[in-house]
Amino acid sequence: MIQKTGILLLISTVAFSQDKGQFETYSNPFYETIVTESNQYDKGEKEEYKSFKMNFDGKKIPQSLEEFTIIEFTDPISQGNTGTCWCFSTTSFYESEIKRITGKNINLSELYPVYFEYIEKARGYVHSRGKTYLGEGSETNAVQRMMEMYGIVPNEVYEGKPSEQPFYNHEKMFKEIDTYLKSCKKTNYWNEDAILSNIKSILNHYMGTPPTKFRYNGRTYTPKGFMRYVTRLNPNHYVDFMSLLEKPYWSQQEYKVPDNWWRSDAYYNVPLDEFMNIIKTSIQNGYSMSIGGDVSESGYSSTHDVAMVPSYDIPSEFIDEHARQFRFSNGTTTDDHAIHLIGYKIDDNGEWWFLIKDSGSGSRNGNFPGYYFYHEDYVKLKMMTFTIHKDAVKETLKKTNK
Repeated sequence: MIQKTGILLLISTVAFSQDKGQFETYSNPFYETIVTESNQYDKGEKEEYKSFKMNFDGKKIPQSLEEFTIIEFTDPISQGNTGTCWCFSTTSFYESEIKRITGKNINLSELYPVYFEYIEKARGYVHSRGKTYLGEGSETNAVQRMMEMYGIVPNEVYEGKPSEQPFYNHEKMFKEIDTYLKSCKKTNYWNEDAILSNIKSILNHYMGTPPTKFRYNGRTYTPKGFMRYVTRLNPNHYVDFMSLLEKPYWSQQEYKVPDNWWRSDAYYNVPLDEFMNIIKTSIQNGYSMSIGGDVSESGYSSTHDVAMVPSYDIPSEFIDEHARQFRFSNGTTTDDHAIHLIGYKIDDNGEWWFLIKDSGSGSRNGNFPGYYFYHEDYVKLKMMTFTIHKDAVKETLKKTNK
């Protein structure tokens, strides 16, 4: 008993010896060294990135817009920080079409079709269970598709952004849409009505709610009524062309690129000579077109307002359907931009130049903000598709139908 008591006394004495805490300034000197030296490295001089570009010294390129025979058009508008060149270029094209058909000057809303394209992308994403491509881009014929489904409105009734916001910016909006739809895929949630309702909420927050009725020149219209009775546009009167060896010529085919997310196979595939002949004869006859392709080449310069094919890439006489298909197949020709072809000139050497109206930021860096001068070789090698009125291509359509 005596021994056990002694042990208990010893344990009791140890238990009452308690540790104490105190406040002190947090310090991690080595982490501070990491941050300091990393910041010094980031701020330090680094080798400047330089892209390899064509030298235009001595090149005879157009020097003014006045050199061109031009289709009537509206002033260039910046698409801001959005991937909506497909709609800006094609809306501009339809504005020129309204002028050609009716003589009216009408400024259409570029963002109205964009709003509904996002709705249809979300619907397609649900129907395919997340297998369709999800991005900001689309094709020029998406505009006529949205017009047929939802009509069109003047810009004055739907700007598609807060009035105080200086430029269009879809960065945050698309991130929300992308995150939401991918979360639906991850959880296998496919309630179409609920998903589209949520997509509309996102769009309404960033772009505003599009009108179902509006007043224009003293009368009330729906978007479809405005398209039919005021603009006189008929979406069924517009056709699309491409020129690729991978598909049979003189037939309608699918243009297989990610932004053709709904897999439209309405493109008339024609030989390259026919493709270029349509472009040249149509612009001469007063028809403009919305045209799309690649703008990432060495001979593409925003500071010189010009697009050319350098001889060190491929000499002019070697540009043919094989060179065109080769670049498309290996991915060096991409489907990355759409523009509005509004004019032409033939220089002293008999070479064609096309006047391009462009909504992209690059077109604002030269002497002619909103415009480019495209050499015919660039169009022949790098422009993949275009949308045009069917009356401009009657003879070609006859050949295709046969």
